Amino acid sequence: MAKNVPDRTLLEMALVGFEAEKARIATAMAAIRAQLGQRGPGRLKAGSDENALAQRKRTLSAAARKRIAAAQKKRWAAFKKERAKGKPKRG
Repeated sequence: MAKNVPDRTLLEMALVGFEAEKARIATAMAAIRAQLGQRGPGRLKAGSDENALAQRKRTLSAAARKRIAAAQKKRWAAFKKERAKGKPKRG
């Protein structure tokens, strides 16, 4: 009983053709992104200084710091309350 299995060279040629098509599509997509002004993931805008972006720090407002602190205190209070209900401390 013979199976219809394509021979190895046919599969290799198909793979080469698909890789070429993939490269052509990637090139076309890059050209469209360039026209739209998208530079791709992780790439800096033209004319930007890498050091300036690396050194710039993000700061939180005082209100944001207070909200974060209050939320953390609330979480710790809930944790300590659960711990007090459960097992006694080791010692």
